[in-house]
Amino acid sequence: MRKLLSLSEKISKYLIAAILIIVPLLPKFPLINVPGTYVAIRFEDLILLIAAISLVPKIVTDFKSLLRDPIVMAVIIFLAVGLLSLTAGILITQTVTFSLAILNWARRIEYMTPFFVAYLLIPKENLQENLEFFLKILLIVVFIAFIYGIGEHYLHFPVIITQNNESSKGVALFWTPGSNTNSTFAGQYDLAAFMVMTLPIFLSILFVIKDKIVRLITLVVSGTGLWLLINSFSRISQVSYVLAVSVPLLILKKFKGLAVVLIISLFFMVRSSGLDMRFASAVHVIYEHITATKTVSYIEGRFIASAQGITPSLTPVPVSTPIPVLSDVSIAIRLNVEWPRAFRAIITNPLLGTGYSSIGLATDNDYLRMLGETGLLGLLAFALIFFRIGKIFVKAFPLREKLTGLELSFIAGMVGAVIGTFVIATFIDLFEASKFATIFWLLLGFSVNLIKSKEYAK
Repeated sequence: MRKLLSLSEKISKYLIAAILIIVPLLPKFPLINVPGTYVAIRFEDLILLIAAISLVPKIVTDFKSLLRDPIVMAVIIFLAVGLLSLTAGILITQTVTFSLAILNWARRIEYMTPFFVAYLLIPKENLQENLEFFLKILLIVVFIAFIYGIGEHYLHFPVIITQNNESSKGVALFWTPGSNTNSTFAGQYDLAAFMVMTLPIFLSILFVIKDKIVRLITLVVSGTGLWLLINSFSRISQVSYVLAVSVPLLILKKFKGLAVVLIISLFFMVRSSGLDMRFASAVHVIYEHITATKTVSYIEGRFIASAQGITPSLTPVPVSTPIPVLSDVSIAIRLNVEWPRAFRAIITNPLLGTGYSSIGLATDNDYLRMLGETGLLGLLAFALIFFRIGKIFVKAFPLREKLTGLELSFIAGMVGAVIGTFVIATFIDLFEASKFATIFWLLLGFSVNLIKSKEYAK
């Protein structure tokens, strides 16, 4: 088993490289459709299966020590609560079917698998070399995604999305003027979130590394990433981007650089077609929803209709106030359909929720989704993972005293990326989006490994 573990560690670099390339860039064409669901097995699932198999020697060899790892235990607790929740959903509330619920539970394991590959398999002595290698791949991936996005706009490259049952079958669509850019991603929100995750890292590199060629390449790729973000027309992602890039540059004390980045970014965001109107529309709809009441208005009439005819009326006639029409579709769906559905699930079973898949394909708020599907225990178990990861990050502060070069850029950027991700998750089911979630967990696992390696060396 030790020989197999050594082999897993040797191939981990190339396995992670394959995940970084294939998951974001390969369109989601289905290989095998799962009967009775809109879900399909895709090529990226096979890569992640290989990643899971590569972890087996580590689990068998170091089983006892892994159980003492706080982060590993937090993930096990999270998965155990999810399994308990879907069991309750099948047997108690009867809100889910076994096949679909277990498939959604297994999907969480699949997306988190790269975290453990990066966290457990990469030898500590190879982290610096691998970090440089992986960041080069990320730069290439974002640039290729930009080229494909340009191809969608001007060369009729096919758009493959999975935002509904019909499109998830691999139907090739085409971009139309004024619509969102998806590039190689399964939807515009996945693309935008991916840019919010990677751009803080790139901009940190831009202001830390002194090599002029590296800075030029990073600047160009950052510009292409900003173009993709803006043309995704994801409002929450653009707001979170501003926060996500501000945090690492403040940590690095690059105040002038932050000012330049914000001025350029906001200039192009404001100039993007219709974006200012969409922000204004969202604010107006939320205001109307909050201030709308069920009061009635009165008609100052002198007559009232009755079965015997029209007779004089001495009192005003009550008439229901028409319900305001919400003009912003995405906000209206959240406020009137998706979020109330999640709240009903929370009320049904506050502790364990109603099980995975019980509240539909989308909730557009990951925290409400967790509460609805796995209850308060599920949300707390998820928070426990990031609480324990956060304790590892805190040990690396102050970053500028403990890290240098690419390591400093990467960790500072990841701090911003995590914060930006938490913000986006208030309006998007982000941890269920395979292309984003897989790479997010991978980079997070690598960053934890990197920080712990510095602690170990000390």
